[in-house]
Amino acid sequence: MGFWKNPFLASSSQPQEDAAELTPSSSPLPTPSAVSATSPPIKTASAPPSVHENARLSTVFEVRVALAGTIALLSGLTLGMAHGSQSAALRYRAENAHRLPTDATGWYLYHKSKNYHAMLGGVREGLRMGVKLSIWVSGFFMCEEAIDRIRGLGDSRGDFGSTVVAGLGTAGAWSVWNRFPPITIARTAKMGLAVGLGYGLLQDAVSLLRGQRLGYIEYFRNIPTRVEDRRQRKIEQALARRGRDGETRQQT
Repeated sequence: MGFWKNPFLASSSQPQEDAAELTPSSSPLPTPSAVSATSPPIKTASAPPSVHENARLSTVFEVRVALAGTIALLSGLTLGMAHGSQSAALRYRAENAHRLPTDATGWYLYHKSKNYHAMLGGVREGLRMGVKLSIWVSGFFMCEEAIDRIRGLGDSRGDFGSTVVAGLGTAGAWSVWNRFPPITIARTAKMGLAVGLGYGLLQDAVSLLRGQRLGYIEYFRNIPTRVEDRRQRKIEQALARRGRDGETRQQT
C-alpha cells in the first residue's frame, strides 16, 4: 500500500502547475510618474500661419471681388428699378397726355397700362444699372490689386496708396468712357480721390485694429532708429579713417 499512488491527486496538481506557468511574473509595473519622467514631453503642434493673414480686410482677393460685385449688383438693381419705374411712368403720362380717358373703365385701363410700363421700365433700368455698377466696382478692386502687385505687396499689407491710385484710375476711365468735358473730369477725379482715400484709410484702420503692421507707419516709427544707425556708421567710418591715417604716419 505504501507504493500506491492516488491518480486523482496527480491529475489535480498538474493544472495548478500549468496555471503557475501561465501566470505572469510578479515584477512591478512602471508607474505613470516614472513613464512621464523618462519619456520626452509631448509638444503640441502650432497652427500653421494663414496665407492671407495680412490681406486687405482679412479676405482673399477673389472673395473681395465677388462680394463687392454682388453688393454693387444688388445696389444698382434697387436704384435702377426705382429710377426706371418712375421715369417710365412719367414717360407714359407724357406720351398719352393728349388722349386721356373719359370714363371709369378707360381710367382703369390707363392706370393698368401705366403700371405695366413702369414695372417693365424699372426691371430694364435696374438690370442695366446693376450690371454696369458691378463691372465698374469689380474693375476698381482689380485695379487696386494690380497696383499692390506692381508695388510688390501682393495680397498682404496693402495700404491706402494703392486704393487712392485705383480710385483716380477708375474715375479717369469713367470720364473717358462717357466723354466728359474737362470740368466734369476734374470733378470726377476729386470724387475718385475722396472715395479712394476714405476707403483706403478705412481698410488701414481695420488692419491696425487687428494688430497688423502697416508699411508707412513702421517707416515713420523707425525714423529715430535709422538716424541713430546712420550716426553710428559715421562714427565707425571716422574711427576707421583715423586708424588708417595713424598707420600711414607710422609707416612714413
